[in-house]
Amino acid sequence: MDVLSEVLSGCRADSATTGRFTLHAPWSLESTGLQGAMFRIARGAPYWIQPEGMAPVRVPAGDLVVLPRGGRHTISSEPGLAPVPFAEVLAAHGMRERGEKPLVFTHGEGGTPTELFTTIVDYGPVGQNTVLRFLPGLIHLREDDVNLASCLAPTMRLFIEESLNRQPGWKLSAARMGDLLMVHVLRAYLLRHRDTEPNWLRGLADPKIAQAIMLMHRWPEKPWSLPSLADEVCMSRSRFSARFRELVGVSPISYLTARRMERAAERLRLGSVRLADVAELVGYGSEKIFARAFRRWAGVPPGEYGRRAG
Repeated sequence: MDVLSEVLSGCRADSATTGRFTLHAPWSLESTGLQGAMFRIARGAPYWIQPEGMAPVRVPAGDLVVLPRGGRHTISSEPGLAPVPFAEVLAAHGMRERGEKPLVFTHGEGGTPTELFTTIVDYGPVGQNTVLRFLPGLIHLREDDVNLASCLAPTMRLFIEESLNRQPGWKLSAARMGDLLMVHVLRAYLLRHRDTEPNWLRGLADPKIAQAIMLMHRWPEKPWSLPSLADEVCMSRSRFSARFRELVGVSPISYLTARRMERAAERLRLGSVRLADVAELVGYGSEKIFARAFRRWAGVPPGEYGRRAG
């Protein structure tokens, strides 16, 4: 049972932004964050990354870091330096964060260089993506990890070379390579960190919880309940509920609701759809009940969500 493929089948990149930054120490850049999963790999001198609300993390050359939700963070040649806004540096080089070209620039004071390769893979609103929503704020995979050495580093090199050379079809290729990067990153993370903080990846390491996750992703429209899911995986209700929350970090029904709303949002973004049909697609017999649930999840009614997406 390939549950990871099942879960990721609905996580497809809309687009990708790529860049290569040559940064000479001392330097420090602050990003307010962008929508999407942010991947970074460097060569040359090590650097530090500090996501908002977290301690600084030293990143040697060759290590891969991922901010699954692309949140606010600082990168620097050493901790404690006053950061320059990333958008300000881009503007000085005549670029925008979401421009039509890869972002390539040199910045810093002329000291030891760090060459930083970055890509931001856009999967739509990150707070409404089951895959990204339940991941940790920072994933750090080290170069000496066999999974990184054999899969991720070559993938990242191909990704960057393809995008920076801007060969015909590079934008589509970058987005699809972003999907491939995500698969490799999550697989490596799952193998290395299956016993750490709760998230759906940790749930995949438990065969029974993995089966429940697979069922909710494959058939979110079915009338699942705590008893029916527990029966499917041959566990008592109390044991299943406790184990799911322990591993994934949320209750089974909360996870199911998020998956249903994510699928509904995907359909609404296509436009020209009846609300009743969307409700039925994700297992709601009542259009009104679905609309209330969607508004709690997305912050706006489904009709308005569809109009904004269109």
